[in-house]
Amino acid sequence: MCDNGLIKTIHGHHCHHGWDNANIPVAHVAPGTTLDFQCNDSSGGHFTPESDLTSVIDMPFDRINPVTGPIFVDGAEPGDILSVRIDSFTPSGFGWTANIPGFGLLADQFKEPALALWKYDTERMTPAAFGEHARVPLKPFAGTIGVAPAEAGTHSIVPPRRIGGNLDIRDIGAGTTLYLPVEVAGGLFSIGDTHAAQGDGEVCGTALESAMDVTVTLDLIKQTPLAMPRFSTPGPVTRHLDGAGYEVFTGIGPDLMEGARQALSGAIDWLAKTRNMPAEQAYMLCSVCGDLRISEIVDMPNWVVSFYMPRIVFE
Repeated sequence: MCDNGLIKTIHGHHCHHGWDNANIPVAHVAPGTTLDFQCNDSSGGHFTPESDLTSVIDMPFDRINPVTGPIFVDGAEPGDILSVRIDSFTPSGFGWTANIPGFGLLADQFKEPALALWKYDTERMTPAAFGEHARVPLKPFAGTIGVAPAEAGTHSIVPPRRIGGNLDIRDIGAGTTLYLPVEVAGGLFSIGDTHAAQGDGEVCGTALESAMDVTVTLDLIKQTPLAMPRFSTPGPVTRHLDGAGYEVFTGIGPDLMEGARQALSGAIDWLAKTRNMPAEQAYMLCSVCGDLRISEIVDMPNWVVSFYMPRIVFE
């Protein structure tokens, strides 16, 4: 909170497109401060309700995943942990999912652009319609959330890193506390790439991408080295999808990536055959609600990856 008791707003135009410890902080705050971040979607507002396939082709890749910030937390120094409590989300009601050529787990199979536009109820947050094919339960979270790295220079926002970044972990939602290793003075915290729904794996490369405001509380745990990000959830993490069970598809072999591809391909084939869905639509639906899981990784030489497709989206 600010000194006057109001939550300070960090506006969406205070954003950057790369992790860099030379980025100028947009605010200095004391530990324990609560902030409201206006977060852009991963396209930076490129997609609108009037967008079509040309918008996928024309998307400016040098402007993707803008993150709001950075914030300098007073007293933060290397060896500390930045505690990030996710308090709440205020969704915008509009979102998009796309198959972007060259991107995604099955990029070699899905080479043509595809786009799904979403409209959802921001008050009741009821399941959102995926065209005529399904209704997807919503669970907002921030896909990109992190602090600045110690290494000098600008680092791509796309891959996740030790200091966080593009984690795309669906369970870092409201009520969750994320712990990040501080590498530079002040931490330089930023957040963005908000999603209204996503499956574990984000297999086509995009989720239900949607701009929204995120309220977080930043605090410090002094001189407690942390090797990698970790987080604590306030309760169950899949109950929004669990209600009607799952159809599950496996991939088995000595390579986890190939096993993931096999499991996902099985789900897409099943959706195409049983739900009469075009394959590219099935691929995008899998990305917004289906979960990739490592089921077994000890019985050498073959490992098992499973893809869980929730049946609730068809009810």
